Amino acid sequence: MPTIDMTTEIDHAARILHEGGLVAMPTETVYGLAADAQSAQAVEKIYRAKQRPANHPLIVHIAPEADLSYWTRDVPVEAEKLIRAFWPGPLTLILPKNPAITDAVTGGQDSIGLRCPSHPVAMELIRAFARLRPSGQAGIAAPSANRFGHVSPTKAEHVRQEFPQECARGMPVLEGGDAEIGIESTIVDASRIDQGMPVVLLRPGHISAPQLAQVLGYVPARPDAGVPRASGTLKAHYAPQTRLSLFDAQELECLLAARPGHERWAIYSFDAAPLSLSSQLQWHRVPSDPVRYAHDLYALLRQADQQHLDHLLIQRLPGDAQWDAVADRLQRAAAAFE
Repeated sequence: MPTIDMTTEIDHAARILHEGGLVAMPTETVYGLAADAQSAQAVEKIYRAKQRPANHPLIVHIAPEADLSYWTRDVPVEAEKLIRAFWPGPLTLILPKNPAITDAVTGGQDSIGLRCPSHPVAMELIRAFARLRPSGQAGIAAPSANRFGHVSPTKAEHVRQEFPQECARGMPVLEGGDAEIGIESTIVDASRIDQGMPVVLLRPGHISAPQLAQVLGYVPARPDAGVPRASGTLKAHYAPQTRLSLFDAQELECLLAARPGHERWAIYSFDAAPLSLSSQLQWHRVPSDPVRYAHDLYALLRQADQQHLDHLLIQRLPGDAQWDAVADRLQRAAAAFE
């Protein structure tokens, strides 16, 4: 639980939210840029600060005791099973939106993304905000606290680097330590169950497809043409400023032979460095554990940007399901440079 001093900061941040302002908050996945999910004007501040397209929906964070009927007009049985298994935690459910909720937070869609974060600071902020609401119900729209399409923040300091002007104008940045997971939540669509559609996995995350299947009794379907738009599902996303490419081990020798001599490259591989290195050519060994890799990924990409490298080469990941989430983030990051 937060300390007394932290509680004072949380109460202050809750008042900022209640007044329509922005707050940066920690979650177990990444840090989020937060606003009142029920205020179109507050939500618009998120879109402006992130330079995010207004039709790209936001995820609404709620407390464990929230009344789901306040946010959605239907919670199908499959969604109830997933909630019991994985909330609070890094799972976002796309459900049919309650018409009373502003379209601004859903990108104009008839569905809404809901998540119940497990980070104690996030949970206490939502509850403190709810105490200020006449209805007692509160939702915090909180996409990752970075410019749209860029690397997500896993430390409070990353948020301050991304939004110096907002911080200078008094935006609270709640400290919550390093993000425990390090990549964004798993997103599943359960908004079309009444149309005979199964649960669909829209974005892989810490909660894997096999884990979802164990609860649902079937493997979630792959996205189809009719799925709702969802956060972090564009082809190019999560990109550092440094040019990023993925490589297979057998390609590396040719890639290095073609490297312009004046360029500074960093190679991230599962293998030990096989060659002599210099300030122009760095070699880093990446974790062989997908959970640890996910935890370290965004800090790794931000470190590359701070070094002002010319090119970042990252070895392709194994094809096992446990690597799906990290592979998804790397493939979208690399796509920004295609």
